[in-house]
Amino acid sequence: MLKEVKAVFTRSSAAVVGDALGTVAIFALLVVGLHLLPVTI
Repeated sequence: MLKEVKAVFTRSSAAVVGDALGTVAIFALLVVGLHLLPVTI
């Protein structure tokens, strides 16, 4: 059981890192967009 959990974690660790980077990028775009909104109006 523990070996299976470790195997799943090692296979999905790259996907978790990619998801985290994508989330950070989306939030960065959101923050930049909200800061630019008052300038464009």
